[in-house]
Amino acid sequence: MKLLLVEDNPKLSASVKEGLEQEGYAVTCLFDGPSVLRELNARGAAYDAVILDVMLPGKSGLDACREMREQGKTVPVLMLTAMGATGDKVRGLDAGADDYLAKPFDFEELLARLRALLRRPRPLVPVTLTLGPISFHATDREATVSGRPLGLTLRESSILEYLMRHPNQVVPRDRLYAHVWDVNDDSQSNVMDVHIKNLRKKLGTYGFRLKTVRGIGYRLA
Repeated sequence: MKLLLVEDNPKLSASVKEGLEQEGYAVTCLFDGPSVLRELNARGAAYDAVILDVMLPGKSGLDACREMREQGKTVPVLMLTAMGATGDKVRGLDAGADDYLAKPFDFEELLARLRALLRRPRPLVPVTLTLGPISFHATDREATVSGRPLGLTLRESSILEYLMRHPNQVVPRDRLYAHVWDVNDDSQSNVMDVHIKNLRKKLGTYGFRLKTVRGIGYRLA
């Protein structure tokens, strides 16, 4: 799952990003309100949820969320704020947020609320994916072949999930990278080759090919 985290406090942003990545999420961080719509307009389809602070430079999270909904963007939004009064929560929900978490918050509660958001039905996004005998359960991140666990790492499972959500398609390398890693972190670009190699080896044990289409991307066959 790929998340967009919008929080102007660098220390809190870094801490939340680190914790989420340890749980297997890919996280892109932004630090001001105006950049939210720009990012979603450019790469909105890559994100499974947005964690959005209310008090942001340039444009409030409330206004950013309201504009997202006016443009028809349906990505789930978890709103964060230091203001915990009922009226503030109502304004956040009325602006289009799906849930609301007041600061300071317990990280375990943040995870639980994210899981609840991501479990909610969304059109054409099944929880369990199948491709022949391969089965992938998005909630517990478990991949099996004919019931036998593949033993994937978190990154490998994220790559497999994205490929299985685009069956019989060549997935461009940059799109796969943007979905699984932080799009602003260039240091990971070569690491993806290692994860692709390892995933290809594990799938090959069961007769599946993770094919590289030169100059374009990858296809699972």
